[in-house]
Amino acid sequence: MRNSTLILLILPGVLACLAGTALASGHISWKASGKGGAVAAGHPDAVAAGIRMLEAGGNAADAAAATLLALSVTDYGMFAIGGEIPFLIYDAEKKEVKVLSGLGRAPLDQAAIDWYYTNTIPAQGSMKAAPTPGAVDLCITALKLYGTKSFAEASAPVLEVLDDGSEEWHPKLAVTFRKLVEAEQKASGTREEKLTAARDRFYKGDVADELEAWYIATGSFLRKKDLAAHVTRVEDPVSVDYRGYTVYKCPSWTQGPALCQALTLLEGFDLKQMGHLSASYIHTLTESMKLAFADRDEYYGDPLFAQVPMKTLLSREYARVRRALIDPNRASLERRPGDPYHMKPLKGMMLAGDNPNRIPISDTTTCVVADKWGNVVAATPSCNLSGNLPGPSGVTTGNRLRSLNTTRGHPNRIQPGKRPRITLTPTLVTRNGKPVIAISVAGGDLQDQTTLNVLLNHVEFGMLPDKAVTASRFNTDHLQNSFDPNPNRDEAFVKAGSLRVHSGVGGQVQEELKQKGHRLTTTDGFIARPVMLYIDHEKGVIHAAGDPDAGRHAAAIE
Repeated sequence: MRNSTLILLILPGVLACLAGTALASGHISWKASGKGGAVAAGHPDAVAAGIRMLEAGGNAADAAAATLLALSVTDYGMFAIGGEIPFLIYDAEKKEVKVLSGLGRAPLDQAAIDWYYTNTIPAQGSMKAAPTPGAVDLCITALKLYGTKSFAEASAPVLEVLDDGSEEWHPKLAVTFRKLVEAEQKASGTREEKLTAARDRFYKGDVADELEAWYIATGSFLRKKDLAAHVTRVEDPVSVDYRGYTVYKCPSWTQGPALCQALTLLEGFDLKQMGHLSASYIHTLTESMKLAFADRDEYYGDPLFAQVPMKTLLSREYARVRRALIDPNRASLERRPGDPYHMKPLKGMMLAGDNPNRIPISDTTTCVVADKWGNVVAATPSCNLSGNLPGPSGVTTGNRLRSLNTTRGHPNRIQPGKRPRITLTPTLVTRNGKPVIAISVAGGDLQDQTTLNVLLNHVEFGMLPDKAVTASRFNTDHLQNSFDPNPNRDEAFVKAGSLRVHSGVGGQVQEELKQKGHRLTTTDGFIARPVMLYIDHEKGVIHAAGDPDAGRHAAAIE
């Protein structure tokens, strides 16, 4: 499996970044097992950053922060420090899962919002589609609330990478990070108060002044007041129970609940009896995801701004009503959102044509971490650069506002300070109250489809991470493109009835899928970029792996 599934825009400097070996990470492979903690992510230098933090006595939050900061440089083009990070954490002390919303927001200025409604949100990428940068505050918030280390300690690995780098923006970003370290070290008070000082220099101090000047120069609507107002919200996750496991996702400002909806539908089928990667298995999972995505596209949005009927969408009663729509012998070619308000299987048949709009998409990267104390993190960092470049501060801001729209009345329409409904969707899973699985996937609208593949590889078929992330996968484009802000949402629909399978799926199975009406294509390349860890509590061993064909890496402490 060799080729990427998304359009990866290789910005200047990406290859140079990926070639760096500043952290001497040559011992890191694509799979690992150990009892002292584990990290699976993108570039090996980022994995090494997390492992170093664990070896220094840090916990999963410390290691995740160091890994994420490093990924902003080692995986530049797939992520940047001006981007966003949805973050799930299992707190071993409190025995609970929480969400940290490391996602930026639309500008607060109503005049900017009016501009979008007059001119539409730029679909091809522009600084006018830039949200507030969320990654820095996410990392610092994770350290403050769950970690033990300072920003200076967490940022030391990324500074080594930047000092070893050769791109023009590397020393600029190093200066910015060192300003935050300086603010932390000069501040008085507790570790948390020092971390707040570092954060405030970025969002309220001279770094914010540099960012505002760059925004003005590039035509962005963002201003210093947007930076000052930004906050990483700590929220409760959404969750469903499936076969004795509890699956946690971020709320409806991500596509994450769609995985939960698919699982409630699939609970009514004997998937194990169907057989792994059989035609019936692939068909049933695909049809379930189509129904879940139809509801995603119809109802999801920032719950601070939209009334999302999430409780009903995730209910077993609604799943039972919707499950009857799955024909075991025929692939659906319609877009079929349900009616959760009246507990009906269909809101109505809707257009599902082919609209292969050429929307530029930068890929995403991945991060999962577990420590020896039982804390676990799953995070999916991204930036969706699509042409945006670093400013004088070395910070690159993305185009994530393209995941909003200007469709009046739509739950995901753009409003001042609103979070876009993003594809980024980490996953945490517990069993008997203990964390057992963490998954992160890069791949836009493919992310929860690949998560479903990988998760069920373990839950239904007992695969450990190394097998689960390398088994053949499949996906559909029977959905609205999450990066297309077209106010006519029917025109954002990608391809009705499509199904792509890896060539490792047998020829007879492919023929059966065609007979069921799937518009089938095959690929020799990887489908999305998963990483996964599994905790064997009986043996006290953490298993971690990332698909090696997709450039994923993992390491563990023995």
